[in-house]
Amino acid sequence: MMRRSGSKGSFAVGGGIGSSAKARSDGAADAIDWEMRPGGMLVQKRDPNADPKLKPPPNVKLRVTYGSMRLEISINLQTTFGELKKLLAVETGLQPNEQRLIFRGKERDSNDFLDISGVKDKSKIVLIEDPSSRERKYIEMKRNAKIEMACKAISEICGEVDKLAEQVSTLEGLVNNGKKVTETDIVALTEFLMRQLVKLDGITADGDAKAQRRLQVRRVQKCIETLDALKVRNAMPKSLLDHPVMTTKWETFEPAPPPNSTSSATANWELFD
Repeated sequence: MMRRSGSKGSFAVGGGIGSSAKARSDGAADAIDWEMRPGGMLVQKRDPNADPKLKPPPNVKLRVTYGSMRLEISINLQTTFGELKKLLAVETGLQPNEQRLIFRGKERDSNDFLDISGVKDKSKIVLIEDPSSRERKYIEMKRNAKIEMACKAISEICGEVDKLAEQVSTLEGLVNNGKKVTETDIVALTEFLMRQLVKLDGITADGDAKAQRRLQVRRVQKCIETLDALKVRNAMPKSLLDHPVMTTKWETFEPAPPPNSTSSATANWELFD
């Protein structure tokens, strides 16, 4: 639409106003301001000149597909995809950094606003798990399964060591009371403990399982040392066990003082006819 102005030959074009407004809006869209939300998320800054009396738009319901799951999430359109991920984390168990949201065939960034991206009521959004996150979970699952298996094996060995340690304590009590035990019992018990030690050395463990294995290794080694001492004591004659052991006490003396260098010895000679 055109109208003639008061000046000759000048016209005002009605569409020019819309064109200039569109240019201004395009320029404003290029310069995006960002702000930090209390949760630490960087989001697009809202217009501070907006009328505070305006009521926020009501919540809408989004249809989110995650594998075979069909979710319906109620959310405000003036929030971001990052805040939508937090709501989905409660429903799916996926952490926000493990989620990828696809809307209209394009992955959306966590800082993008829903309304600016064109999300409306009943919009469909696809949720997929980040492949790198899936790989990390698989590696962590294998590691946990390995630790669990190691802990189970160590627990079984711990039960055997408990029984063997009790037998060692029984033999120690007999020998300390002056009674003789057969050497084969000591040797057999030592062999059983050595087998448990070999089993512990064959277990590859990490974390808590590694600490448990180290503890059982020390227990077995201590029992073997006790049996070695009992073997020596059991082989000693009873006479040596009943009488105290004689020890030699040495006494030291101060060295004699050196002769006085200033005094000279003289000899008296007697003459005979």
